[in-house]
Amino acid sequence: MIKGFIFDLDGVITDTAELHYEAWKALADEMGWEFDREVNEKLRGISRMDSIKVIMEHNKVSLDESTIVELATKKNDLYVASLDKVTPEDYLPGARELLTHLRSEGFSVALGSASKNAEKVLQQLNATGYFDVIGDGNSVAKSKPAPDIFLYASEKLQLPPANCIVFEDAEKGIDAAKAGGFHSVGIGPKERVGHADIRFDTMKEATLFEVKSHFKELF
Repeated sequence: MIKGFIFDLDGVITDTAELHYEAWKALADEMGWEFDREVNEKLRGISRMDSIKVIMEHNKVSLDESTIVELATKKNDLYVASLDKVTPEDYLPGARELLTHLRSEGFSVALGSASKNAEKVLQQLNATGYFDVIGDGNSVAKSKPAPDIFLYASEKLQLPPANCIVFEDAEKGIDAAKAGGFHSVGIGPKERVGHADIRFDTMKEATLFEVKSHFKELF
């Protein structure tokens, strides 16, 4: 039986992707690196350190580890400063409604995000109260596609993976959910999250009724 829901943050609850893009772009411009929307798409769902390595690889750049950490920290500082712009109006359409519905029906709810700034984003959204457990980039060592963040969340919820549904908008996030033995809901285009158990174009379509209809034998 499904007793728990685990949500990614960026692209599922809210979309801070544009703020990430602007911060990476500012860093890349400063370094004289090429960075565009296409490269940015490869960063979806992966950690900050993995992201900078993707950008460096694209630019055929090699740097020592301490410089990489320094640049990743600089990008993070730019991003964190921009988070003050996020307000409770910045939920993706349908996300707050779904979280409210899950609360009223008594389901356990966790966050499973690669972001190390997830708590700050939830505070800005006034969303902390919807979550029983917050799993973020500070909770585990291995980021997606390793299932560790979702396993951390389900363990803290005291539920086995088979009793949880993961909501993800990234290919690597769905890979992580599958690797951990979770049921999965993909948010986004087929070419990105078509391997989820069920896929919706937007969170607005991913209502509890629709999810229950698909997984009806599990409710």
